[in-house]
Amino acid sequence: MTNEESAIDDGRARWQERYDKSRVREADFTTLSGLPVEPVYGPPPGSTYPNFAAIGWPGEYPFTRGLYATGYRGRTWTIRQFAGFGNAQQTNERYKMILRSGGGGLSVAFDMPTLMGRDSDDPKSLGEVGHCGVAVDSAADVETLFGGIGLDDVTTSMTISGPAVPVFCMYLVAAERQGADISKLNGTLQTDIFKEYIAQKEWLFPPEPHLRLIGDLMEYCAREIPAYKPLSVSGYHIREAGSTAAQELAFTLADGFGYVELGLSRGLDIETFAPGLSFFFDAHLDFFEEIAKFRAARRIWARWMRDVYGAKTERAQWLRFHTQTAGVSLTAQQPYNNVVRTAVEALAAVLGGTNSLHTNALDETLALPTEQAAEIALRTQQVLMEETGVVNVADPLGGSWYVEALTDRLEAEAEAIFASIIARGGGESRQHPVGPMTSGILRGIEDGWFMAEIAEAAFTYQLALEKGDKKVVGVNCHTPSVTGELEILRVSHEVETDQVRELTNRRSARDAAAVEAALADMVAVARTDENLIPAMLTAVRAEATLGEICDALRSEWGEYRERAQF
Repeated sequence: MTNEESAIDDGRARWQERYDKSRVREADFTTLSGLPVEPVYGPPPGSTYPNFAAIGWPGEYPFTRGLYATGYRGRTWTIRQFAGFGNAQQTNERYKMILRSGGGGLSVAFDMPTLMGRDSDDPKSLGEVGHCGVAVDSAADVETLFGGIGLDDVTTSMTISGPAVPVFCMYLVAAERQGADISKLNGTLQTDIFKEYIAQKEWLFPPEPHLRLIGDLMEYCAREIPAYKPLSVSGYHIREAGSTAAQELAFTLADGFGYVELGLSRGLDIETFAPGLSFFFDAHLDFFEEIAKFRAARRIWARWMRDVYGAKTERAQWLRFHTQTAGVSLTAQQPYNNVVRTAVEALAAVLGGTNSLHTNALDETLALPTEQAAEIALRTQQVLMEETGVVNVADPLGGSWYVEALTDRLEAEAEAIFASIIARGGGESRQHPVGPMTSGILRGIEDGWFMAEIAEAAFTYQLALEKGDKKVVGVNCHTPSVTGELEILRVSHEVETDQVRELTNRRSARDAAAVEAALADMVAVARTDENLIPAMLTAVRAEATLGEICDALRSEWGEYRERAQF
């Protein structure tokens, strides 16, 4: 037996030792015709496969085939539907519908004023309150948002970055008021500010103060709420802005490496804080490319965590990720086609081993989802989970010549991009005290390199669409249709009126002196190197609003203005 044959057989034996039957769900693991299927497939005993060490077996380094030996036989992905609209009470009702219908976790969408750290009565909020997500002005709104939903019983993801830390403090205060054990909370906060400068453009301050807040949050969660994931590094918005799959992969992981450098610069133990990092990817329509992207992401992250940053434990090398189907792939024309698109994208995410998944609704290109559209999106995941057999076998496409070649190609392209980013920051000279990747990211943000790279990719794709080289059904081909207009969800202007009235009443009822004192104390701490979270929590408990907290810090740190690019 050759060394390569022996290595494959040894790997199979290791997988068999890891495969814990006691952790396997009670389920029928056969095909629709009743044929039994194995938990995983690999090269036949005694055979060889080129570079099989880079593919490996589920549950072992480099985790190309998944983090767990049992795959989805042990635990299926979490169905985490993204929702939020109107006021907190309306969104609370939608959450309860999702949970009743079988959703396994909640994901909060916030309106634009909240995402920008502004109160609902701010003049810049006019006409935007409750329209693209839920309006949150203070801890009282978060209490209502999760009323009747035990925060110590459900995992919650919050998609917000610029004002993520004050919103997180409101979440903690709402949990306190429920009587929850804060140390046992579990969930994810997006917090990723790098992707805001790169793609989504929802920042509050210059990069350095944002990084300070993120470092404070990482320290606080590591010490006080160990199960909570304070940072979800987001490639979703990078892809939605027009990047290629390789750019999404590389820019996202580079951002993640920057946050690893931030944690290390704070003196945090990588074995402790790295498992608290999670990722958020887009699932687009090129089915096999997306599967390969997810597999490459796990492999790259594990190698860099081990070989570059020194992580020794498997948990610190794991890349756990949430996926959302591609909003940018949805079309206003023939909107029922979006159900098919979303199903294909969701299947790619599952075959790529996603840990949780949101499926977009068919009408989201026109408005926020109706209840019926939201239910179809949820049922799409449940059909995949219950009827298709994709949960029966770990990494069922592992070993496919095409998928493995794409995985290798995306990995190589990502590595080339990493080298470019580090070079932009001065290489390994570590010009920025946090680290070389961070230095390159900050330089790329400041000189507009990331934005230019994404713009070029988006232009190239748009040109291909206009030439007809790339096809979109119902848009530039197969355009005749019998589909009529959809009934869409419209958020009444009364939502804004009611929210502003409620905010005014809260301001009148609170202790104004206590709020002012708490805000002043928070700013005083901001001028030191102390952790800001405790002072911010005090302000939130006094019912300081999101806008007041963010304005106090804007006054201290200033606002960021993006350099004009021509």
